[in-house]
Amino acid sequence: MSAPVGLLEKLQALQGGVRAESLTDRVVLHALAPAIPRLAVMLTSEHHYEFASLVVEHSGAERFVARYYFYAGNVREEPGATSLIEMIVETDTPELPAISDRVHAADWHEREAEDMFGIHITGHPFLGDFVLHDNDWREAVAPMRRPFDAMQRMTGTGMGVAWRPRRILREPGSLVFPVGPIWGDYHEAGLWLLETTGELIRQAHSRLFYKYRGVEKIAEGQPPMQALLLAERFSGAAAFAHGLAYCQALEKLADCVVPVRAGRLRVVFAELERIRYHAATIAELAGSTGLAVGKSMAQEIEETLLRLTGEVCGHRYQFGLIAPGGLAWQPGEDALQRLDHGVMAVQERLSQLEGWLLNSSSFLDRIEEMGILTTELADIYGAVGPVGRASGRPLDLRCHLPYGDYRETSFSPHVETEGDGFARMRVFFGEIRASSGIVRDCLADLPPGPVSSDCHIQPGSALGWVEAPTGGAFHWVRVGEDGLIARLRISTAGFHNWHAFHRTVENAAFQDFPIILASYGLSIAENDR
Repeated sequence: MSAPVGLLEKLQALQGGVRAESLTDRVVLHALAPAIPRLAVMLTSEHHYEFASLVVEHSGAERFVARYYFYAGNVREEPGATSLIEMIVETDTPELPAISDRVHAADWHEREAEDMFGIHITGHPFLGDFVLHDNDWREAVAPMRRPFDAMQRMTGTGMGVAWRPRRILREPGSLVFPVGPIWGDYHEAGLWLLETTGELIRQAHSRLFYKYRGVEKIAEGQPPMQALLLAERFSGAAAFAHGLAYCQALEKLADCVVPVRAGRLRVVFAELERIRYHAATIAELAGSTGLAVGKSMAQEIEETLLRLTGEVCGHRYQFGLIAPGGLAWQPGEDALQRLDHGVMAVQERLSQLEGWLLNSSSFLDRIEEMGILTTELADIYGAVGPVGRASGRPLDLRCHLPYGDYRETSFSPHVETEGDGFARMRVFFGEIRASSGIVRDCLADLPPGPVSSDCHIQPGSALGWVEAPTGGAFHWVRVGEDGLIARLRISTAGFHNWHAFHRTVENAAFQDFPIILASYGLSIAENDR
């Protein structure tokens, strides 16, 4: 697979410790640390690549490897073009140059690397107090380093109760209004510090990671099939998406071919999950505006989809359905026929609900021109998924980095430009319609055959990805010579979109905060890895 015209030649001609090579599925750059910022600028500014993830490994003896992943931002690159860039830097000192001053989407990734690995990011203006901000974590602790014992219990020597929120506003009468980390009608833990001098939110600061679970650390030393349980439970509402990304990484290491029927059914189940996820988001959005009937209707539709999923897939949230090499089991023909009819019926009910919402002036008054994320800000923060597409960014990994049977699926992402709550709602409904069509088309042309193949996983590393309901998700896996997981890195859409969230609520009224929050449709737990 060749690189986009001129890019590989330009990369190969670079001086200053950069070596480029073209592999089957990506271009790999081996670089010295000082070259990283200029390479990042070249890829993002000159060739319109998107920052995807930063993967850091600690192999012991103070040796660190950092991998920066970028993917092409143009929909469906020309045939034979490389859409993925892997940039590798090795260092024997825990230090990397910041790229977030040039590629702001990398900001949280760099802060996390500093927190979890103790790697100093030179030139970054705001390090520390990020993931490990609880009372039990000392600043010097780096839990993702190899010597760290995950079984040890930390003692309360961190910042804890001594922590005070940083303030930007200093004018007379200004104050910081905290929302969270636990508050009514919201199931996850997150703190938002809203600064104001009156009725409008002038500045906002997101403080998440109150439930850091150590998933990536727990995965180390696990057999790949055992780690699959962690991957698909990483975000329960998007279990199939995360399981699919993880399995695709393992399938690259095994060089196995997924049976055609399994590949088609994977698309069906991924889109079924997307429909159900968006229905739940619409329910929360309606409820946040006080539209109790609309919320109840959407929740009823969500419950119908959960029951249908449980009947067809064996679990309401599709746990245990996917496996390396295909699917763990094959649904019967009668169940698939009921799924086809059920999706059609649900689509009709959702279309009816959409019409009622569009004709509710009190509802529209609360979401139109509310919580605007401009296209410029969405570009700066690298917003993805429905949030990005509502702000004019058409990024969708099903099109940009097509995987599995999505290579044979023809559709265009639903894109709006206003970037407000109304635009995000229209994207949710538009994606439900598209997903319903994909499900029914796949079921109508479902080939016979097995749904699993042998998948003999070999040592090495690989990257798998999916377009989860909230946006692009990446699972990077290294399997050691002993056949066990040496490193699992999970990068989620929420890590990009929560990064941008505070810009959406600034200049909004306080009473609009829960509505904006609901319109994002994100999971905090996806960040608490």
